[in-house]
Amino acid sequence: MPLVDIQLIEGVFDDGQKQKMIHDVTEAMVRIEGEPMRGVTWVRVHEVASGEWAIGGKSLTAADVKAVQSEPA
Repeated sequence: MPLVDIQLIEGVFDDGQKQKMIHDVTEAMVRIEGEPMRGVTWVRVHEVASGEWAIGGKSLTAADVKAVQSEPA
């Protein structure tokens, strides 16, 4: 029984985006494991409060992530 945890900063993704993550990760696992594993493939989304996630000692907020998302590619 696979268990996939997705950890996100709260407020970055909306409910529809989180549901798409769950769906797409489930589909990826089923492609690898086979259709019989669909019913026992768990995907959990954990949200961490904005500012309680840090990289290199610097707190990261939802606003920081959204700023990166809006940068030109």
